Amino acid sequence: MAQTSAELANTPSSIVDREAAVDVKTLSNGSREAGTSAWTPASWTTKPIKQDVIYNDREALSKALAKLERLPPIVTPTEICKLKRSLRDVALGKAFLLQGGDCAELFDYCESNMIESKIKLLLQMSLVLIYGAHKPVVRIARMAGQFAKPRSSPTEQHDGKTIPAFRGDNINGYDPADRTPDPSRLVSAYFHSATTLNYIRASLGSGIADLHSPLDWELGHVKDKKIKIKYERIVGSIAESLRFMQTVGADSAASSLETVDLYTSHEGLLLEYEQSLTRRCKTPLHDILADSEADADGKQWYNTSAHFLWIGDRTRQLDGAHVEYFRGIANPIGIKVGPSMTAAELVSLLDIVNPNKEIGKITLITRYGEDRIASLLAGHIRAVQNSGHVVIWQCDPMHGNTRTTNLGIKTRHFSSILSEVNSALRIHKEEGSFLGGVHLELTGEAVTECVGGSEGLKDEDLNTNYTSYCDPRLNEKQALELAFLVAGFYRSG
Repeated sequence: MAQTSAELANTPSSIVDREAAVDVKTLSNGSREAGTSAWTPASWTTKPIKQDVIYNDREALSKALAKLERLPPIVTPTEICKLKRSLRDVALGKAFLLQGGDCAELFDYCESNMIESKIKLLLQMSLVLIYGAHKPVVRIARMAGQFAKPRSSPTEQHDGKTIPAFRGDNINGYDPADRTPDPSRLVSAYFHSATTLNYIRASLGSGIADLHSPLDWELGHVKDKKIKIKYERIVGSIAESLRFMQTVGADSAASSLETVDLYTSHEGLLLEYEQSLTRRCKTPLHDILADSEADADGKQWYNTSAHFLWIGDRTRQLDGAHVEYFRGIANPIGIKVGPSMTAAELVSLLDIVNPNKEIGKITLITRYGEDRIASLLAGHIRAVQNSGHVVIWQCDPMHGNTRTTNLGIKTRHFSSILSEVNSALRIHKEEGSFLGGVHLELTGEAVTECVGGSEGLKDEDLNTNYTSYCDPRLNEKQALELAFLVAGFYRSG
């Protein structure tokens, strides 16, 4: 008989005690209190769940989850806590958050050239933003785990037949003949994530981000002369500053100019996978002193599949499984905020996942659409300000601006994306707030998936190089244009 992942995550084979909703007085395993119930990595299984996956092979799923529980963490608490400190600075207006990557990674994207192209694009964009905002930039990639995608329907029509929808490489295959959820893909997702992150670390350690030679960051497919001139001017300014530092002997801390931090993130959608990689680990001493969330033994529950995870707009129910899971992990987390979110819901959600009001713990990722942001964002800002929560406000100008062409191709217009970012910048300023970051679906490849921009792509150009299996992404040129827009806003005051 087919069984849901939530049911199977509650089997005795797990290394974590899966009894949830027990009286807090009975606890001795570090579980977190929440009213009359306690949090464990499995307490989400007692809650209603959206976007769950039904597996036909129960035994195979049990084996896959057991395998994941034995594997080492992909990221460490030290890295997670370092990101938390940086995000605190973002929440206080001392830094800017740039987050971007694929809509949904494929296993085939675990390849050196594709990984490098995304690293370079995020580095190029951050260079532009640093130049414009005069602030450090915190970089988080939608990489090394962003495989699963929520779907509006669990099925779709293909050649007159109803088949399961493609839900991401960690669940099923894109080929219509490969749509049955396969538990072995969970383990494959772990190894592709770990391999991708390993190559990211190796690339950064090998000097891909070395500011002593910024012109090595090739512009690739960016052919627009205006963008290229602007970028080269910024790089030239930085290079001149570095030469001056070297001349006057102020280059003793050169190692800090040779690499950057790049963190990983994904939507925490598939909870049995996230649970299997949730570990109770020692929090670094420096962070124990600054964080009241640590238990008496200095340990906390960390999701070790990524540095940063977010709750999607479709799975943010106050009494739902995803909110229950997210409220117990020490990682910094994001929450997608769409048009259906009321101000009261937003504050209640913040109270659940961040009851101690830790500064910068929560990133609110707004995704309204260019036509609705003006009527929604200000109310949300005021509600959060009155609640006492200090969050990061991040604009996702992608998801609210998706449309379908006459030929049935999903796309986004660059002007709509720019419009929503511009509105977010303006509204935050009017409300005495500030936009702390942007959240983008992008790729370093020369794709033709979003129309508009300086290249002037039109609907009829989409088939030239449309490679996304899910939502349309900004190409390198369009992403850099957006970075220049944000930088220009800050430089103009």
